[in-house]
Amino acid sequence: MLYVSMPLINLEDVSKVFGFGDATSLALDSINLIVQKGEFVAFMGPSGSGKSTLMNMIGLLDKPSHGSYLLDGKSVARLRPNQSAKIRRDTIGFIFQSSNLLSRLNVLDNVALPLAYRGFSISKRTKLASDMLNRVGISHREYFFPSQLSGGQLQCAAIARALVNNPKLIIADEPTGNLDSIGSRLIMELLTEIHKMGNTVLFVTHNPELTRYANRVVYMHDGAIIHDETTPYGRVAKIARRSMYTIPDKTDEDDYAGVSILMHAFPDMSLSDKSSKEPDHKKNMKKTKSQRKRRSKK
Repeated sequence: MLYVSMPLINLEDVSKVFGFGDATSLALDSINLIVQKGEFVAFMGPSGSGKSTLMNMIGLLDKPSHGSYLLDGKSVARLRPNQSAKIRRDTIGFIFQSSNLLSRLNVLDNVALPLAYRGFSISKRTKLASDMLNRVGISHREYFFPSQLSGGQLQCAAIARALVNNPKLIIADEPTGNLDSIGSRLIMELLTEIHKMGNTVLFVTHNPELTRYANRVVYMHDGAIIHDETTPYGRVAKIARRSMYTIPDKTDEDDYAGVSILMHAFPDMSLSDKSSKEPDHKKNMKKTKSQRKRRSKK
């Protein structure tokens, strides 16, 4: 008997509509997406393409207007808020562009906070949080406050907080957006290590170079998935190279349209000399006058 593993994420015809009546906006348009356990998936697309809305949907921070969503085989599209919160707590770890650490707590307490919601004792959650900070390489900063950390260290702490509950799924929405190239590489290498340990990782990025870390790239546009590409580790996805960061070739029709718009906007302008606009009888009169002047001089 052939055993087929159940996908971790299964979206079928998922749509999300914001607003009412004439003010409605379609954020997600009939999304179909399957993510297997252990995948490392990058989501790309221009701003406003629906990437963050999709991450919020997968992370149970929002509900679809239409369609079905199975998370680890369980229908989660129509859960009550308290049910969604419990699944988020136990199953999903979030990493955002801003670390969202609480400024009044030190790093250790920030990382330990999710364990408090699960009822862990102070000693137990402190031990687990300290071990997680050591795992991401900033154990020497555990008693520092967020204001005393660099951008890369803040994101490392945010990753530790996302992992402390041992979630099945990590969702990172532009985790390197506020970092320089060195900090970005550090965070992506950490996510790679997390993935190698068996976690499923989804991350949103605008940087095509970061698709080297993923084994699959999903490209979105206007709320829809228009391309889904499996890529080998270490290689930038083809869609990332050509679709978003290249200037499209102009055709003759584009040039003609541009000239037409220019002529419509400035009807009194001409690319030719003004004399070419003058009627023939005026040109002949000018020629006759010049001929008379030459004859009089003679």
